[in-house]
Amino acid sequence: MLAMVNRVESIRTGLASDSSSTGSDHPFLPLCNYQNFRNRTEPIDLTRFNLNWRSNNADNKRSEELAENPRQLLIRFNSLIAKFSRSHQYSEALQLFDQIFSFHRLRPDHYTLSSTITACTGLRDYQTGKQLHGYVIRAGFENYAHVSNTLLSFYAKLDDLESVSRVFSEISCPDVYSWTTILSAYTKSGCVGLACEMFDGVPQKDVAVWNAMITGCAEQGYPETALDMFNDMHLLGIRHDHFSFASVLGLCCTGELLDLGMQVHSLVVKTGFFISRVSVANALLTMYFSQGIIRDAYGVFEEAMIRNQITFNSMIGGLMKCGRDIEAIMILKEMLESQFRPTGVTFVSVLSACASSKVVKEFGIQIPSQVVRLGFEDCILVSNALISMYSSLRDLISAEVVFQRLRARDIVSWNSMISCYAQGNCYESAIMTFLQMQCDGIRPDEFTVGGLLACSEHAEIAKMVQSTVIKTGLDSNTQVSNAFISVFSKQGTMKEACQIFCSMPCRNIISWNSIISGYLLNGSPEIGLKMFSELQSADIKPDTFSLTLILSACGSISSLSHGKQIHALILRSGLGSETSLDNALITFYAKCGELNWSWKVFMRMNHRDAISWNSMVAAYGQLGRGQDAIQCFEAMKESNVQPDPVTFTIVLSACSHAGLVDYGSQIFSSMYKDYGIEPGIDHYSCIIDLLGRAGALDEAERLIKEMRFRPESQVWWVFLSACRDHGNVRLGKVAAGYLLEIEPDNPAVYVLLSNTYAAAGEWDEAAAIRDFMSRRGVLKKPGCSWTDLQNHN
Repeated sequence: MLAMVNRVESIRTGLASDSSSTGSDHPFLPLCNYQNFRNRTEPIDLTRFNLNWRSNNADNKRSEELAENPRQLLIRFNSLIAKFSRSHQYSEALQLFDQIFSFHRLRPDHYTLSSTITACTGLRDYQTGKQLHGYVIRAGFENYAHVSNTLLSFYAKLDDLESVSRVFSEISCPDVYSWTTILSAYTKSGCVGLACEMFDGVPQKDVAVWNAMITGCAEQGYPETALDMFNDMHLLGIRHDHFSFASVLGLCCTGELLDLGMQVHSLVVKTGFFISRVSVANALLTMYFSQGIIRDAYGVFEEAMIRNQITFNSMIGGLMKCGRDIEAIMILKEMLESQFRPTGVTFVSVLSACASSKVVKEFGIQIPSQVVRLGFEDCILVSNALISMYSSLRDLISAEVVFQRLRARDIVSWNSMISCYAQGNCYESAIMTFLQMQCDGIRPDEFTVGGLLACSEHAEIAKMVQSTVIKTGLDSNTQVSNAFISVFSKQGTMKEACQIFCSMPCRNIISWNSIISGYLLNGSPEIGLKMFSELQSADIKPDTFSLTLILSACGSISSLSHGKQIHALILRSGLGSETSLDNALITFYAKCGELNWSWKVFMRMNHRDAISWNSMVAAYGQLGRGQDAIQCFEAMKESNVQPDPVTFTIVLSACSHAGLVDYGSQIFSSMYKDYGIEPGIDHYSCIIDLLGRAGALDEAERLIKEMRFRPESQVWWVFLSACRDHGNVRLGKVAAGYLLEIEPDNPAVYVLLSNTYAAAGEWDEAAAIRDFMSRRGVLKKPGCSWTDLQNHN
């Protein structure tokens, strides 16, 4: 006890010396000199409040009365300081406190100090608050509960746990506010063990004291302690309030605690807090949406008698997260009709919906007008979301208007505009925006580089961006390096991609996948296999995409042994149930001619998607088993898996190779009629190939004429090949004429046309074509075998 008395006395002495160290008799000279209020404006004009006894108005009797009655004048000061503090006008409150000392017989009392310390808390002005503490001790006001509690709150908000403990130790009889403040301070600082020890010593545990522990532990990452406290509170018969419920429900957003959350929901309904407290309803919405339980979230929303902006924002954000974009828009409309003013968060969520969903794009035209009408056009978050929305809608003009209107732009604004230009193929504008961004002193980040690399169809642009990245030091960023590897791989410059990969200080799985994918893309699957071996030696676990890539590499070179090793690796790593890997295995075994293995993988799959069925149909088609491919397609339809455009391409190709003209024609007709799929260029190529192989060239010609778009060269190549095979010179000349318009310098057109004449027995015309090729210098490159190429290399 004596030690505590000595410690308190030392605190008194230290704080008092702080307030009197100026060498003046004035008890609060540092404040009067404005040393700690650099951001203050001129002193408040007291004549507005009838406080200035030096008023120029000689008839102002009220001012004279106040001057003659210091107590009444101080009450007026206290009232105004408290009013300023409550309305968050903290600087004005401190200015008013300073001016008290201009009155000869006026000194602050405990009410004045309590309100002024609150203002210091709001400004987070530690030095001034500490001086006020010294004045409290000198004036003997530390025994007033509201003063000591205000000091507790001040030090707690400024994270000075030592001062909180000292102030608390001086309180002779702590009240509920004292206990909750110190417990909250301990838990906020992570001293949960000390908080629990102190909690055990609380003489009367009010619900607010329990809440301080529950909320503090929940916010600081101690969910078990918070839940134990909540359970103990319930067992002791202490009635929970909305703070208790909201804190615990916030912890129940994980799957393992969902059952507990539902039990708490039942308790909430029984106690009536669901109806009367909006914070509880908001916490329930967050919990249900976090688990994707939309039905129960709607139930909470509909039953909640009291709603606020957070309620509507929780619904809109939750529905967006679950992919219910249209419903999110409808909640916004209900919010507006309920006279609730949307916030910036509201518009950011809704604009994201308009940007991501084709169905709600029509709403995107209306929402920007609401943004302007409600005064959010200067909100940088909302403006950035608007730019992204217009970018997805390919509305560059509107995006530019929003961008130019922004008074202050952050890095997200510039990145959004650069990405907008890149998506609109306005590469020059994207580069110019990037240069302007640098002129404005904004340092690019990895997202800036990502947007610029979307413009890098040419190697020169990519290298220009790379030089900027090196200058800014972003070349050490793993994400940036990964992006460059992908870009150079797509451009076919694997030397540059490999240089970046080898110079990376830190590689992740995306780095390895990018370089392996690059080698596969550029026709070097063997090097891709080698890189995969290095990946395994680098102590980085291959992911699903890595294994899919390497199976594709094995399939491209028909390396059955390597592929089987990868299959074994998949089974050992516990990824055997991954649908994407099973699909890759089906394709791999089919390319190696192992159709039985493809079928085994297909049959043991737990879940088959459209790609699974497509892979199996393609496997049969590639190996010439057209009837089996058709049976597999029919089984796909019976399994309620919707065929996609790729499915029809595969089936039509299988019919073509198997000569199944009637079935292929039926399938082609059913695409749009039964499934609403508009035939594309690949489908037309397949059906024309099918008809051409069967000799139905007139029907093939009719289909070409009925196409809704201009036939591409691949259609005419298929048609010309069919004309050659059947010796149809008339239609062959038509096909060759169109091909020469598209590819005038391609010698293969002349060769095929010459062969068509030869197939029809018109040898003179065939020879004339060959002579024409010789005179024009159009030469066909001689063919060579794979073995010749390998020997040449």
